[in-house]
Amino acid sequence: MLNKQFLEIKSKKKINLLNFNLQKMINFVLQLGEKKFRAIQIMEWIYKKNCINFKNMNNLNSSLQEKLKKTSIIQLPQCINELKSIDGTIKWNFLFNTEFIETIYIPEKKRATLCISSQAGCVLGCKFCATGKLGYTRNLLVSEIIGQIWYAIDKINQYRNRNHILSPIKNIVMMGMGEPLLNLKNIIIAIDIMLHKYGFNFSKNKVTLSTAGLVPAINKIAGKIDISLAISLHASNDYIRNMIMPINKRYNIKMLLSSVRNYLKKSTANRGVVTIEYVMLLYVNDYKHHAKELACLLKNIPCKINLIPWNTIKNSSYKCSNYNRITTFCEYLKSKGFVIMIRKNRGSDIQAACGQLTGI
Repeated sequence: MLNKQFLEIKSKKKINLLNFNLQKMINFVLQLGEKKFRAIQIMEWIYKKNCINFKNMNNLNSSLQEKLKKTSIIQLPQCINELKSIDGTIKWNFLFNTEFIETIYIPEKKRATLCISSQAGCVLGCKFCATGKLGYTRNLLVSEIIGQIWYAIDKINQYRNRNHILSPIKNIVMMGMGEPLLNLKNIIIAIDIMLHKYGFNFSKNKVTLSTAGLVPAINKIAGKIDISLAISLHASNDYIRNMIMPINKRYNIKMLLSSVRNYLKKSTANRGVVTIEYVMLLYVNDYKHHAKELACLLKNIPCKINLIPWNTIKNSSYKCSNYNRITTFCEYLKSKGFVIMIRKNRGSDIQAACGQLTGI
């Protein structure tokens, strides 16, 4: 029976092992006629030792190495360009089949954040976002999501070994191209690999999923996924949010915040606090009465608020709120007891800042 399964695997297109979490890897090696502990060994080579060459996995016997070479590959995304910002931000452009995807490395003094993409394009069409103007092409595979992280960690390690002063990647944010909750099946497996001790072994407090507000999906993952959650709110009332985020016409603010409360009841990540993202658009959502509305909306939700100065994109009529309007907005919310910060503008000179990603 095992030989038949092995022959069936051989007859198919080679399998990219970056698509497998531990359970899927165990199932795979059992089909090859191997013991389940081999799955752990393979995972450790890929994620602990950054090894993707079967020949170098020297605790695997030659028979298993041969089976792996015949049935599978460990295929990374193809990087076609690397851009470095004056502030240290790095943008990698990847080619997946015919789609271009971007991944962003954002360094701080002692740690760095990696912003990864989950889709080619985006279907949601948020008016202030360059990715939303592209339209939707497809969901990324698990291997394409995980491959971004693997590539970035390996590349930064190479730079650090050459005495480049670069901070290690400690945080993963799913805030790149696409809406993660529209690619839920693959995102769940990818998150498992990010968190698992035989995967990347990130803390659940250091992995953040950002969503524009797919209420059914937020409700679905509550109690199943326990990582930090960020909500792209960007408006203090439905009238404005309907204008700038079409998804709000289907799932309004009340529905969205209800799903957030439900998620937080079942989550201990990030100390049970949700991050509220709020882009600052001049004369659109940045008046003091909007700050008052926002305070009322969020008064019973454990949260921290990120105010995001809008980053310029092509063919848009929006402008970023000026410094005085942003600080006035911020100070009002502080006075109401909210934890709030104004996000730094990072990587805008290479079109790598929030809302600027287009894949090219």
